[in-house]
Amino acid sequence: MAIDKIIIKGAREHNLKNVDIEIPRDKLVVMTGLSGSGKSSLAFDTIYADGQRRYVESLSSYARMFLGQMEKPDVDSIEGLSPAISIDQKTTSKNPRSTVGTVTEIYDYLRLLYARIGIPHCPVCGREIKQQTVDQIVDKIMELPQGTKIQLLAPVIRGRKGEHVKEIEHARKAGYVRIRADGIIYDLSEEIKLEKNKKHSIEIVIDRLVIKEGIESRLGDSVETVATISGGLVIVDVIDGEEMLFSQNYACPEHNISIEELSPRMFSFNNPFGACDKCTGLGVFRKIDPDLIIPNKELSIRQGAVKAMGWATTDENSIAMMYFKGIGQYYGVSLDTPVKDLPDEVIDAIMYGTNGIKLKLHRATEYGGGVYYQPFEGIIPNMERRYRETNSEFSKNEIEECMTESLCPDCHGQRLKKESLAVTVGGKNISEISDLSVIDCIEFINGLELTEREQMISGQIIKEINSRLGFLRSVGLEYLTLSRASGPLSGGESQRIRLATQIGSSLMGVLYILDEPSIGLHQRDNDKLIATLKRLRDLGNTLIVVEHDEETMLSSDYIVDIGPGAGVHGGQVVAAGTPKEIMENESSITGAYLSGRREIKIPEKRREGNGNFVSIYGARENNLKNINVDIPLGCFVAVTGVSGSGKSSLVNKILLQTLSKKLNRAITYPG
Repeated sequence: MAIDKIIIKGAREHNLKNVDIEIPRDKLVVMTGLSGSGKSSLAFDTIYADGQRRYVESLSSYARMFLGQMEKPDVDSIEGLSPAISIDQKTTSKNPRSTVGTVTEIYDYLRLLYARIGIPHCPVCGREIKQQTVDQIVDKIMELPQGTKIQLLAPVIRGRKGEHVKEIEHARKAGYVRIRADGIIYDLSEEIKLEKNKKHSIEIVIDRLVIKEGIESRLGDSVETVATISGGLVIVDVIDGEEMLFSQNYACPEHNISIEELSPRMFSFNNPFGACDKCTGLGVFRKIDPDLIIPNKELSIRQGAVKAMGWATTDENSIAMMYFKGIGQYYGVSLDTPVKDLPDEVIDAIMYGTNGIKLKLHRATEYGGGVYYQPFEGIIPNMERRYRETNSEFSKNEIEECMTESLCPDCHGQRLKKESLAVTVGGKNISEISDLSVIDCIEFINGLELTEREQMISGQIIKEINSRLGFLRSVGLEYLTLSRASGPLSGGESQRIRLATQIGSSLMGVLYILDEPSIGLHQRDNDKLIATLKRLRDLGNTLIVVEHDEETMLSSDYIVDIGPGAGVHGGQVVAAGTPKEIMENESSITGAYLSGRREIKIPEKRREGNGNFVSIYGARENNLKNINVDIPLGCFVAVTGVSGSGKSSLVNKILLQTLSKKLNRAITYPG
């Protein structure tokens, strides 16, 4: 006999007072009640904890090693449980490399799409580039000056972990004499040990030549050999010159730029093969900000104007002050002059150094002293060097306090190498597609004009991308872009992204437990969320939603009202039943508000305010379109609008950051 209820007996977790309750399965159930009444204790700490614990216990002991096992909750018994999945609000990764596209895995499918049907272009001239022949490669090599020494290398391992014993042994048996591993030439007669857990690149040295007339035939044979071994890639190591990479796959004949065969990792900003070298795939570049080194230009150097780590001193005998005095003496200025009144060349010397000009330095110590002549490195170069070289997290954090983020000058925030950004599908590169909103992305993908061959290759990939984008739209997130970092997402947004992923999995018989998914959602989009929850239920799942939202309660199949008060005054089931039964229940506070017996009265009189305003001019952060806003002071002000309209950008990114900086001297960077 199938059990159609979850039967809980004697739940005592946290403030629950020996609760007995039956919850119907395969229904949309809302748990509600005052904040602190015990809803989450029943839903998450009792039902989810036991469902997850029992499921993990059913797995092998080896699998359990990799899964966090939950404690057994304080409950006598629970019957009718399914494997449980919790979708709460604290699950977004704060990692700057995590985006909406990577969390939903849509970006992974986009990478695959670009690797399979992408059209490569030259990053310099933009022309479509095609495969190179052996003759073209030979012609390019022969353009090197006469007498140039070269080595022809066949790459066999490119950025893979391991000791690669088999590949080295294979090269040895094939009769080759040398290999190059991680840039170092090894003789194959010696023992070669590579670190197992580090990524390595290995090339076999096929031939060593000197450029001169008459070597074309031998060069052509060697290039063919290299291409056969490496699968089309040819590396020409020019002795005392720049290395050349050729590919039988793709190359620009004019600019000598080759692109290796397209692979998904080329489009990943979390992989060294795709990530921009300058910002390592973060899209932003952290650099020392002169305004944070000297935040208050009203002060003089002697008064402690410099706030950078290692240079913030007023001690006359310190090394920092020794250099400042040397600069003052050389340029004929006083260290008691406010920084704002110092000549630009003096500030430039303090910040960026003296460019090799030697200063006269007086060093006083307890053992005497002396006069030295040496140039000054500059505060900013000094801090950049220390940041690169230090292994101390404390020192790095201290230096980071003087850093600001700016768009990476190489990739301009697009995170990828220029070769990866030069590959297009439908005229757009992968970064441009990621910058589209979900709704625009669906339109773009559906509007792609593909050849029959491309359709055959990409059919399944496009179907998967479309369905995942559709799930995001169905939970009211059509305004998000795939490139949006997942860290700044609101609790409700991150929860709905996970909800969209669960719809995509189309599982049956699962117990889903959600924590206030309507948070941050405008009423206009609430019906989309409710439709999504019902769809999950209709697949054959049980949904328990901890929620205060009226619309969600009225749309549910069953309501459990926990209370009557909060903390020690709660922990009991006040009422349980359909929304209609809850509304008719006299002891349920929730029912009283749902039925309209009780209501929050709208005030008859509003505050006038004190007549002053905080005015914001030209707000352009994120999607704000150069807006001017006057916010009255002395009032209770609500900033509202549909989800994603720019409320948080205005209040949190601009107003809060500016006030923190001006009133509390916080180190913030207003939008």
